[in-house]
Amino acid sequence: MSSVVISGDTSGAITVSAPLVAGTNTLTLQAATATNAVNTLATAVASTSGTSIDFTGLPSWIKRITVMFNAVSLSGSSNPRVQIGAGSIETTGYAGAASSIGAASVQSVAWVGGGADTYHNTGAAQALSGHMVLTNISSNIWIISGVGAVASTQTTTYAGAKTTSGTLDRLRITTVNGTDTFDAGSVNILYEG
Repeated sequence: MSSVVISGDTSGAITVSAPLVAGTNTLTLQAATATNAVNTLATAVASTSGTSIDFTGLPSWIKRITVMFNAVSLSGSSNPRVQIGAGSIETTGYAGAASSIGAASVQSVAWVGGGADTYHNTGAAQALSGHMVLTNISSNIWIISGVGAVASTQTTTYAGAKTTSGTLDRLRITTVNGTDTFDAGSVNILYEG
């Protein structure tokens, strides 16, 4: 099998045009130095202290972000919350809801605007594992959905939308009340172009 190597400048894009058969067949590659720059796994962060974990400097070409929770626990009864922003973290304009299904009850709560809430927790001993996916539908509009589990007794689902004030460049994982601290687990993000 042959290899194709295309050398380009350090900025801009390289366009490869296929022969026209029916319509236009053009593939435009993102400018990058990584093997696969449009599918990037960040570095996992231990969620064992503090009230928030930030991922900043995200590239402007992102179209989807997957936030992953691995046995994330809080010091109190608050819940993990995801916030995004352009230039700064945005704390208004999140529209959606989260539901929790346990062995004895089903509960739902609307997002109150401050972030994309996971709503899984009624006590400090519970730990969330799951993911939240943010997908860019158009311009600065992000569709949010996800699922999670707390041990083997409870599942949670969440969905909604958020329009950022500009091009998304940061994401924060925090808590709904802003005062409970992380005390176990880890988080990470995977972003794609």
